[in-house]
Amino acid sequence: MIAARPLEIVPAIDLRGGRCVRLLYGDPTQETRYDGDPLDRARAFVAAGARTIHVVDLDGAFGTGENLAAIRAICAGSGARVQTGGGIRTLADANARIAAGADAIVIGTIVVEAPDVARAIVDAHGARVVGGVDARGGAVAVRGWLEGAGRDRDEVVRELGRWGVERIVYTEIARDGAGTGYDVAALAHVGALTAMRVTASGGAKSLADLHALARGTGPSVDRAIVGRAIYEGTIDVAEAIAAFARPPR
Repeated sequence: MIAARPLEIVPAIDLRGGRCVRLLYGDPTQETRYDGDPLDRARAFVAAGARTIHVVDLDGAFGTGENLAAIRAICAGSGARVQTGGGIRTLADANARIAAGADAIVIGTIVVEAPDVARAIVDAHGARVVGGVDARGGAVAVRGWLEGAGRDRDEVVRELGRWGVERIVYTEIARDGAGTGYDVAALAHVGALTAMRVTASGGAKSLADLHALARGTGPSVDRAIVGRAIYEGTIDVAEAIAAFARPPR
């Protein structure tokens, strides 16, 4: 199958207690732990061709701790660009992730709960700030998806665009970890709202899901995060990267 268009495949590492885990629908009670050191995982992804790795501090997101040491190790030792989110609530938190070596930081909860802080982070770090928009349908969720934000998804996306944010990660929570495919219609809709680039997240189980994403969305959706499918062997990282690589000129 020929890819409809290029997509950067971004493997995910979700950290909880210093270990790699995946949650179903973002529910902390539905956790699957995976063997292996997070740094070893990251190096394996790079060996397979990954250029960017998405690292989420779940303890930070849930307010139960932090995994900064593991993030620092991945940044220093993997050779990948690291995009990291989860638990960034203050400018000091953002600065700590950048100091740890992160190429980009993802902010979500504070965009809704503390917009002045979010704006300060955008002002301080510019293009290195990625907006995290996590939604159940049209409703945004925050604090590790445990709480509703009382904000409309499209409103939040447009607000981030007005702030000058250049990229968002959009996750349909009902798809995350479920292996039911991306919410292509929602991603196409979100991608058309602003000039921002969109990273798709939540739901991929097979290469067919990635092809459906590429066919069903516009060029603004140019990256796809893949997590559980990699860990459970239904998507091979190297195969996916090769399938969606930009053809040589």
